[in-house]
Amino acid sequence: MTAVAKGYRGIGMEGNVARWYDRTTRKDMAEFVALAARIATAAPAGAEVLEVAPGPGFLSIEMARRGMRVTAVDISKTFLELGAKNAAEEGAAVRFLYGDAASLPLPDASVDFVVCRAAFKNFTRPVEAMSEMRRVLRPGGNALIIDMRREASMKDLRPYVERMSSTWLDRMSMTLTFRMLIRRAYPIAEIRRMMHQAGWQNVQLNLTPSGFEAGMRKD
Repeated sequence: MTAVAKGYRGIGMEGNVARWYDRTTRKDMAEFVALAARIATAAPAGAEVLEVAPGPGFLSIEMARRGMRVTAVDISKTFLELGAKNAAEEGAAVRFLYGDAASLPLPDASVDFVVCRAAFKNFTRPVEAMSEMRRVLRPGGNALIIDMRREASMKDLRPYVERMSSTWLDRMSMTLTFRMLIRRAYPIAEIRRMMHQAGWQNVQLNLTPSGFEAGMRKD
Protein backbone atom coordinates (compact mmCIF):
# COMPACT_ATOMS: atom_id res chain seq x y z
CA MET A 1 0.00 0.00 0.00
CA THR A 2 1.36 3.43 -0.97
CA ALA A 3 1.86 5.79 1.97
CA VAL A 4 -0.08 9.05 1.81
CA ALA A 5 2.08 12.11 2.43
CA LYS A 6 1.12 14.20 5.42
CA GLY A 7 -0.50 17.51 4.58
CA TYR A 8 2.08 19.78 6.22
CA ARG A 9 5.82 20.32 6.24
CA GLY A 10 7.78 20.30 9.50
CA ILE A 11 6.28 19.51 12.87
CA GLY A 12 2.53 19.41 13.33
CA MET A 13 0.85 22.43 14.88
CA GLU A 14 -0.73 20.51 17.73
CA GLY A 15 -0.80 20.72 21.52
CA ASN A 16 1.57 23.19 23.16
CA VAL A 17 3.04 24.30 19.82
CA ALA A 18 -0.40 25.40 18.60
CA ARG A 19 -1.18 27.07 21.93
CA TRP A 20 2.12 29.01 21.73
CA TYR A 21 1.15 30.16 18.25
CA ASP A 22 -2.24 31.27 19.56
CA ARG A 23 -0.60 33.42 22.25
CA THR A 24 1.99 34.85 19.86
CA THR A 25 -0.30 35.77 16.97
CA ARG A 26 -2.71 37.60 19.26
CA LYS A 27 -0.13 40.39 19.07
CA ASP A 28 -0.92 40.64 15.34
CA MET A 29 -4.58 41.50 15.89
CA ALA A 30 -4.33 44.87 14.13
CA GLU A 31 -3.17 43.07 10.99
CA PHE A 32 -6.09 40.64 11.15
CA VAL A 33 -8.53 43.54 11.54
CA ALA A 34 -7.02 45.40 8.57
CA LEU A 35 -7.00 42.32 6.34
CA ALA A 36 -10.60 41.47 7.22
CA ALA A 37 -11.60 45.02 6.27
CA ARG A 38 -9.82 44.65 2.91
CA ILE A 39 -11.59 41.37 2.19
CA ALA A 40 -14.98 42.83 3.18
CA THR A 41 -14.42 45.54 0.57
CA ALA A 42 -13.37 43.08 -2.15
CA ALA A 43 -16.04 40.41 -1.51
CA PRO A 44 -19.78 40.79 -2.19
CA ALA A 45 -22.07 41.63 0.70
CA GLY A 46 -22.81 38.59 2.84
CA ALA A 47 -20.17 36.61 0.97
CA GLU A 48 -19.40 32.96 1.61
CA VAL A 49 -15.72 33.05 2.56
CA LEU A 50 -13.27 30.20 3.10
CA GLU A 51 -10.11 30.59 5.14
CA VAL A 52 -7.61 27.82 4.47
CA ALA A 53 -5.39 26.99 7.48
CA PRO A 54 -6.85 29.62 9.86
CA GLY A 55 -4.75 28.67 12.87
CA PRO A 56 -6.43 30.05 16.03
CA GLY A 57 -9.09 31.68 13.85
CA PHE A 58 -8.44 35.38 14.44
CA LEU A 59 -8.88 36.44 10.80
CA SER A 60 -11.97 34.26 10.40
CA ILE A 61 -13.49 35.88 13.49
CA GLU A 62 -12.84 39.38 12.15
CA MET A 63 -14.37 38.49 8.78
CA ALA A 64 -17.48 37.05 10.47
CA ARG A 65 -17.85 40.28 12.43
CA ARG A 66 -18.15 42.09 9.12
CA GLY A 67 -21.14 40.06 7.97
CA MET A 68 -19.32 37.40 5.96
CA ARG A 69 -20.36 33.75 6.29
CA VAL A 70 -17.06 32.11 7.13
CA THR A 71 -15.86 28.53 6.89
CA ALA A 72 -12.38 27.73 8.18
CA VAL A 73 -10.54 24.51 7.26
CA ASP A 74 -7.45 23.33 9.14
CA ILE A 75 -5.52 20.08 9.46
CA SER A 76 -4.65 20.77 13.11
CA LYS A 77 -7.21 19.48 15.58
CA THR A 78 -5.78 21.75 18.29
CA PHE A 79 -6.21 24.80 16.04
CA LEU A 80 -9.81 23.78 15.33
CA GLU A 81 -10.48 23.57 19.08
CA LEU A 82 -8.76 26.90 19.75
CA GLY A 83 -10.53 28.58 16.82
CA ALA A 84 -13.95 27.39 17.95
CA LYS A 85 -13.21 28.55 21.51
CA ASN A 86 -11.94 31.95 20.36
CA ALA A 87 -14.95 32.46 18.07
CA ALA A 88 -17.40 31.51 20.83
CA GLU A 89 -15.75 33.95 23.23
CA GLU A 90 -16.10 36.73 20.65
CA GLY A 91 -19.64 35.79 19.66
CA ALA A 92 -18.57 35.20 16.05
CA ALA A 93 -20.29 32.60 13.86
CA VAL A 94 -17.49 30.66 12.15
CA ARG A 95 -17.78 27.09 10.88
CA PHE A 96 -14.57 25.17 11.59
CA LEU A 97 -13.91 22.00 9.58
CA TYR A 98 -11.12 19.45 9.65
CA GLY A 99 -9.39 18.99 6.31
CA ASP A 100 -6.27 19.11 4.15
CA ALA A 101 -5.70 22.17 1.95
CA ALA A 102 -5.03 19.79 -0.96
CA SER A 103 -8.44 18.13 -0.56
CA LEU A 104 -10.88 20.69 0.78
CA PRO A 105 -14.12 19.32 2.29
CA LEU A 106 -16.32 21.75 0.31
CA PRO A 107 -18.40 21.36 -2.87
CA ASP A 108 -17.40 22.85 -6.21
CA ALA A 109 -18.20 26.54 -6.73
CA SER A 110 -19.50 27.02 -3.18
CA VAL A 111 -17.68 30.16 -1.95
CA ASP A 112 -17.14 33.73 -3.13
CA PHE A 113 -13.69 34.34 -1.62
CA VAL A 114 -10.78 32.21 -0.40
CA VAL A 115 -7.96 33.46 1.79
CA CYS A 116 -4.84 31.71 3.04
CA ARG A 117 -2.47 33.68 5.25
CA ALA A 118 0.95 32.59 6.58
CA ALA A 119 0.38 28.90 5.84
CA PHE A 120 1.09 28.22 2.17
CA LYS A 121 4.80 27.47 2.78
CA ASN A 122 3.77 24.59 5.04
CA PHE A 123 1.73 22.70 2.42
CA THR A 124 3.26 19.49 1.09
CA ARG A 125 1.06 19.62 -2.04
CA PRO A 126 0.95 23.33 -2.87
CA VAL A 127 -0.20 22.94 -6.49
CA GLU A 128 -3.10 20.76 -5.40
CA ALA A 129 -3.96 23.31 -2.69
CA MET A 130 -4.08 26.10 -5.28
CA SER A 131 -6.22 23.91 -7.53
CA GLU A 132 -8.61 23.22 -4.66
CA MET A 133 -8.97 26.93 -3.92
CA ARG A 134 -9.92 27.43 -7.55
CA ARG A 135 -12.35 24.48 -7.52
CA VAL A 136 -14.40 25.71 -4.56
CA LEU A 137 -14.66 29.28 -5.87
CA ARG A 138 -17.68 30.43 -7.80
CA PRO A 139 -17.03 32.01 -11.23
CA GLY A 140 -15.91 35.58 -10.63
CA GLY A 141 -14.68 34.74 -7.14
CA ASN A 142 -11.29 35.74 -5.79
CA ALA A 143 -8.54 34.04 -3.81
CA LEU A 144 -5.77 35.69 -1.80
CA ILE A 145 -2.60 33.98 -0.61
CA ILE A 146 -0.25 35.89 1.72
CA ASP A 147 3.01 34.38 2.91
CA MET A 148 6.77 34.60 3.15
CA ARG A 149 9.08 34.01 0.20
CA ARG A 150 12.45 32.28 0.04
CA GLU A 151 14.21 35.49 -0.98
CA ALA A 152 13.45 37.11 2.41
CA SER A 153 16.25 37.71 4.88
CA MET A 154 16.36 38.09 8.64
CA LYS A 155 17.14 41.76 8.05
CA ASP A 156 13.75 42.06 6.30
CA LEU A 157 12.03 40.33 9.21
CA ARG A 158 13.84 42.05 12.08
CA PRO A 159 11.29 44.91 12.48
CA TYR A 160 8.49 42.34 12.82
CA VAL A 161 10.47 40.26 15.32
CA GLU A 162 11.22 43.35 17.41
CA ARG A 163 7.58 44.42 17.38
CA MET A 164 6.27 41.01 18.35
CA SER A 165 8.85 40.25 21.06
CA SER A 166 8.65 41.46 24.63
CA THR A 167 11.73 39.68 26.02
CA TRP A 168 15.16 38.58 24.88
CA LEU A 169 13.97 34.97 24.96
CA ASP A 170 11.03 35.85 22.72
CA ARG A 171 13.36 37.47 20.20
CA MET A 172 15.67 34.47 20.16
CA SER A 173 12.78 32.04 19.75
CA MET A 174 11.17 34.02 16.94
CA THR A 175 14.49 34.54 15.16
CA LEU A 176 15.19 30.80 15.14
CA THR A 177 11.63 30.09 13.99
CA PHE A 178 11.81 32.55 11.11
CA ARG A 179 15.19 31.24 9.95
CA MET A 180 13.56 27.83 9.61
CA LEU A 181 10.48 29.26 7.88
CA ILE A 182 12.55 31.17 5.30
CA ARG A 183 14.17 27.90 4.25
CA ARG A 184 10.71 26.32 3.96
CA ALA A 185 9.18 29.19 1.95
CA TYR A 186 8.89 28.93 -1.82
CA PRO A 187 10.83 31.22 -4.19
CA ILE A 188 8.75 33.65 -6.24
CA ALA A 189 9.60 31.92 -9.51
CA GLU A 190 8.31 28.65 -8.07
CA ILE A 191 5.12 30.33 -6.82
CA ARG A 192 4.46 31.70 -10.32
CA ARG A 193 5.02 28.26 -11.83
CA MET A 194 2.68 26.60 -9.33
CA MET A 195 -0.12 29.11 -9.94
CA HIS A 196 0.06 28.47 -13.68
CA GLN A 197 0.16 24.70 -13.12
CA ALA A 198 -2.92 24.93 -10.88
CA GLY A 199 -4.88 26.60 -13.68
CA TRP A 200 -4.89 30.19 -12.48
CA GLN A 201 -4.81 32.67 -15.38
CA ASN A 202 -5.93 35.97 -13.88
CA VAL A 203 -3.24 36.63 -11.25
CA GLN A 204 -1.77 39.70 -9.57
CA LEU A 205 1.40 38.96 -7.64
CA ASN A 206 2.77 41.70 -5.38
CA LEU A 207 6.00 41.49 -3.40
CA THR A 208 6.41 42.76 0.15
CA PRO A 209 9.74 43.21 1.98
CA SER A 210 9.64 39.65 3.32
CA GLY A 211 6.86 37.96 1.40
CA PHE A 212 4.19 38.14 -1.28
CA GLU A 213 0.50 38.62 -1.88
CA ALA A 214 -1.06 36.63 -4.71
CA GLY A 215 -4.52 37.80 -5.77
CA MET A 216 -6.26 35.36 -8.13
CA ARG A 217 -9.60 35.62 -9.89
CA LYS A 218 -11.62 32.69 -11.25
CA ASP A 219 -13.01 33.72 -14.61
